[in-house]
Order: sequence, then C-alpha cells, then structure tokens
Amino acid sequence: MSEPIRYHDRYKQTTETEKVYGGGWLRFAYGNPLGRLSVWALAKRWFFSAYYGHRMNRRYSATKVLPFIVEYEMDTEEFVRSPFDFKSFNEFFYRALKPESRPIAEGEQTAVLPADGRHLAFPNVDEAEGFYVKGSKFTMRELLGDDALGDKFAGGSMLISRLCPVDYHRFHFPVNGLPSEPKLINGYLYSVSPIALRKNINYLVENKRMLTLIDSPEFGSVAMLEVGATNVGSIVQTFVEERVLPKGEEKGLFKFGGSCVITLFERGRIKFEHDLVEQSANFVETYARMGDRLGEATGK
Repeated sequence: MSEPIRYHDRYKQTTETEKVYGGGWLRFAYGNPLGRLSVWALAKRWFFSAYYGHRMNRRYSATKVLPFIVEYEMDTEEFVRSPFDFKSFNEFFYRALKPESRPIAEGEQTAVLPADGRHLAFPNVDEAEGFYVKGSKFTMRELLGDDALGDKFAGGSMLISRLCPVDYHRFHFPVNGLPSEPKLINGYLYSVSPIALRKNINYLVENKRMLTLIDSPEFGSVAMLEVGATNVGSIVQTFVEERVLPKGEEKGLFKFGGSCVITLFERGRIKFEHDLVEQSANFVETYARMGDRLGEATGK
C-alpha cells in the first residue's frame, strides 16, 4: 500500500493529506506488476489519453461537473462562468478564473508561481539529495533534451509545480520577459502523481513536454516546461509570441488530466521563498496558488 500524499498548505500553515482523484487505479497501475504492465502497454500511450480527452469533450461529460465541484468543495465564486454554463467536463477543467481571485505579487524583482498546485523548490539541482524521494533525480540535459541548454542550467534552481485534477489548469509566466517560440519534446504520458514519481522520477523526463525560454531583464534566461501526463488531452499555448510579456500573463492551459509545470533558473539568479525550500528539503510539497511569491532576483 502506498504512503498517503501529504503536503504543506502555505495559507493554513498545516500539513494536509491529498484526496487523490483516481487514487485506487494509480496505486494499482504503479504498484502492482499487472498494473505496471497495463501502464506500459496502454496508459502511457498517446491514443489512450486522446480517447479519454475525447470523452471529456462530449456533451454528456458535463453531467460530471457539479458532482466534482461538490466532492472537492470547490469555490465557484472564483469562476468566470457559472458551473451550469459548461458544455463539457473539459470546458470546466480548463476554466478561466476572475483576475481578482489570483492577485499577482508586486515588484519587478519578484518572481511568482506559474500555476496553482503543489510545489517543490530546489535552489541548486546538482546539490539536491533527490526530488520526490532521496536519491531520486534526473539531469538538466535529460529534462531539456539538449546538451547545451542542460549545461546552461546546470547547478541552477528548479521549481516543480504539480497540478491535480481539482486545480486551476491554466499556467502563467513567472517573470517579466520575452518568450521564445515553444518547442515540443515528444514522449510518453505517464502519471505525474507522487504515487508514480516515487517509483520512477524519470517519468518527468520521458513524458511529452513543451519548452519555452524566457529572456528576463531581472532573472536572465528562464526555462519553462509544461509536462503532459496520463489523460492530458493536450497542452495549449495561448500567449502572443514575439512580444515582451508581464509576469502573471496567461501562457496556456492543460486539457483534462493531472500535469505539471517545471520552471528553471540559471545558477544564482533567484532566491526562493523560505517555506518552499524548507518543505522541499524534506520531500514535502507546498500548496500555493498562481501569482503568489516564488522568490526574489539576486541581481547577479
């Protein structure tokens, strides 16, 4: 039996136990030999997620919206649209929120969290003992799929932002800057739940992901990767290219499924908030929302 997933809530200052959507299936799939065979043969393949995403786009899937809201005690006052207006579950899943529900931390030297979710922050990826469990790591070359970029961000700072199905599923720019054209790094679609990542952290570097480089006056070169996962219908980029964009500007959205965003800073360019670093050193994620404080530029 897998250990429960516990995280630190930045706002309540308490340790919480995550209510895992599809937890029984995930524990079977990644903890049982027959389950692992089903993942290898089916669940990690693009067509499995494409089929599920198609189902979540059908009109009948809208009947799942209200039970989901009730089950996870969601705050509908944050939604731009009424819960009764969504024509499919996917429309609800990548819903927009009222801007005032996600205020952006002020200050040009302040970076913000790019997404709602549970976050792990490592000031120096080379010195970290592990990401989800001790000794469980990957290299920047593996993550970025490029030796030169891997060297550029070696010894840098990394934020892993894990989004659960219950979370707001749009992602935003963490810093001011000029983004590059997104680059697809193709791969599989393993789960990114800790249930799976505790078994094999390399799922994050084997999964499909989109890479964007941001040229920031305050933070230098910042890499942002949106990582696909099982049942993620697609990763959609919504930002306007070839223009400087402010932090907090929407970058894109995930269609149905859990997923994550990884943000990389060059060595010595950011000082992460203390609570993120303290909890991450113990392999505990911190729950916080998009637009909240991530850290400060060091001025190097």
